[in-house]
Amino acid sequence: MRTAAAGPETVTGPGNSPQRRAVPGSARTTLVIAAAALLVCLCVLSLAAGSKAVPLDEVYRAVFDRATARATNPQVDAIVWGVRLPRTLCAVLVGLALGLSGALMQGLTRNPLADPGLLGVSAGASFAIVVAVAGLGLSSATGYVWFGFAGAFAGAVAVHLLGSLGHGGATPVKIALAGIALTFLLGSCTSAIVLRHPEALDRFRFWSAGSLTGADPGLLWRMSPFLAVGALLAIAAGPALNSLALGDDTAIALGRRLGTIRIQAVLAITLLAGTAVAIAGPIVFIGLVVPHVARMITGPDHRWLLPVTALLAPCLLLFADIVGRVVTRPEEVQAGIVVAFVGGPFFIALVRRQRVAEL
Repeated sequence: MRTAAAGPETVTGPGNSPQRRAVPGSARTTLVIAAAALLVCLCVLSLAAGSKAVPLDEVYRAVFDRATARATNPQVDAIVWGVRLPRTLCAVLVGLALGLSGALMQGLTRNPLADPGLLGVSAGASFAIVVAVAGLGLSSATGYVWFGFAGAFAGAVAVHLLGSLGHGGATPVKIALAGIALTFLLGSCTSAIVLRHPEALDRFRFWSAGSLTGADPGLLWRMSPFLAVGALLAIAAGPALNSLALGDDTAIALGRRLGTIRIQAVLAITLLAGTAVAIAGPIVFIGLVVPHVARMITGPDHRWLLPVTALLAPCLLLFADIVGRVVTRPEEVQAGIVVAFVGGPFFIALVRRQRVAEL
């Protein structure tokens, strides 16, 4: 059973390692406000940066005085409203979904290596969506998102079952290895289906790398209810996850219903990860990196950790998208590839820091 550390300033976190609250009280509130301000700044920069740079004053005019912008510079109006604003909103929604689902998975499993892209959730959603597109001819995200939900749920359950096999039950490393193995297996199956169905190849080409290009405002509007429900379930689970971090027996003694907690968390993860994959493809490492960064700021209290993750995760995805637009202008690098350059080394460093005996 995991218990809180003896000192008042430490609380047990994922992986049963004590973690010190970095910033208590009002200073933590200040950092939350700073994270929100950073998100706003990156949203503005996302509207301005790209193959054609748009001055900030023209961005402001296009957003808040569109009639004048249309009359004076219709090209800027088309760029901001037709391309960059939907893309920015897409990055915010997808980043929020992936960050919250990763934080939930780490809190629920007490596994510091948990991430939808590493533990088979995104791969399961991708495989199910490709089956729906190639096998059933579905072309609308509102149609195949249900397959994404089913695939995300099936992937999460399969990884947990595989990681629980053998002596000692489920451990962070066994879960991570099972997730990576299942991700590669489903990725190979997905590629085989796509290669046999050329009509699905063009859509899958950029989608599989985690792309925000061509975000459809109508699609974002239709997907937002799923994300809203998932986000509300995730935030509401915060106090219960704090109890669960102390161990199952302690959580039960505190009056928590473990079955209800897990069902609520799994439902939120399924909605968030499934919808994110349906919109932008399987982007990895957002749900791994950002919760750890948020934990350094807020400590392990999920009542703060989850909202801060919801602010910082879109920041990372927006930053990756902006970098991908400008480093190879006029061409672009998909945001998922840029995030992988950041997340890969972070994942290796995290595994080494944990010093798990199974390695």
